[in-house]
Amino acid sequence: MPPLAERMRPKRLDLYIGQKKLVGPNAVLRQAIDTGNIPSFILWGPPGVGKTTLANIIANQLKRPFHALSAIASGVKDIREVIAKAKNQRFFDAKNPILFIDEIHRFSKSQQDALLGAVEKGVVTLMGATTENPSFEVIPALLSRAQVYVLEHLNKTEMIEMIDQAIERDEVLKTRDIEVKEYDALLRFSGGDGRKLYNVLELVCNFQQLGEKLEITNQHVTHLIQENLSIYDKGGEAHYDVASAFIKSIRGSDPQAAVYWLARMLDGGEDIKFIARRMIISASEDIGLANPNALLMATTCLQAVQAIGMPEARITLSQTAIYLAISPKSNSAYMAIGKALSAVKQDGHLPIPLHLRNAPTKLMKDLNYGVDYKYSHDYEGNFVNQEFLPDKLSGQSFWEPANNPQEEKQRAMMRKLWIEKYGY
Repeated sequence: MPPLAERMRPKRLDLYIGQKKLVGPNAVLRQAIDTGNIPSFILWGPPGVGKTTLANIIANQLKRPFHALSAIASGVKDIREVIAKAKNQRFFDAKNPILFIDEIHRFSKSQQDALLGAVEKGVVTLMGATTENPSFEVIPALLSRAQVYVLEHLNKTEMIEMIDQAIERDEVLKTRDIEVKEYDALLRFSGGDGRKLYNVLELVCNFQQLGEKLEITNQHVTHLIQENLSIYDKGGEAHYDVASAFIKSIRGSDPQAAVYWLARMLDGGEDIKFIARRMIISASEDIGLANPNALLMATTCLQAVQAIGMPEARITLSQTAIYLAISPKSNSAYMAIGKALSAVKQDGHLPIPLHLRNAPTKLMKDLNYGVDYKYSHDYEGNFVNQEFLPDKLSGQSFWEPANNPQEEKQRAMMRKLWIEKYGY
């Protein structure tokens, strides 16, 4: 028998749970579906939020020929064969067949090039699904011919609705006596992933004694998950959990753990570019100004693994992971941009002081744009005290140096320049 997640996969849009911004009443994708005029598009979102399900529903509702390829198992030959079939299915004014490509971010440039002509000429309507940012993984020519729709994690209300529907409608669960007394553990272990939610629920229900009532509580769910972790993670469901453990080990300055979680990802077939990009993020978020070379190291790592591939890329990834783990840590840049964005949201786009404005035209000069601006290099030490923030924010500090040798030097310099204004 298929797993619960497959049994509960909806066939109609009115049974689809979540993504109201895309498929709710009057939403952009819903309107395209209702009119039958759908563009080529890519669904970008985390695992288990309904990307594949939505593509299947659209194909069923529009009654178009539907072809599906997995980027992991398909090559250029498979793509060309599908395109040839699609051409043979074009009769008179018939709508384009749909070509769905799961994990399109794993397609190489040559594979994506093989798709491009068919999409350009309207031989197929492309639907792609990806957990990775298409801007990084899809070639510009193909990306420019497709809309990108962002799917979000399922919220608490939607996931509770999924649980209740499964117990009420599933051919197996509806025959049993099941009562959910507490939802929190079910939701916590699934983390906004609908497929994982059904895996957890099915695991719990599989331990129901024949003829007995099953009362689902947080304690019961937690106990069963911890006892059966290998079943719960079957099929690579721990993808983001392992990546999280990897980054947190780097943040925690533990090179041994960082290399272990790196090995776990590599052994599980993780995309080496995904790993390298996560390290670039960590280099800025967790190390930052405490060791600016970390960002250079991580960026170079991405370039290197793209050039050499596996298995040699494992060495470069290991070198970079260890370097980041043993680097001094600072999140001051991360905190600074967060504070600055909060100020922008709170106060809006405040007027730019006149002396900081550009004055390329006579009218702008007549309006005093750029007047009284002091050119720093004309002054001793290449510094002159003047206002660079909007008047309302004058004196407000966003960046606070962290307590590490590198930023203590930076604090000393800032104190010399701005002690009276920012109080370093």
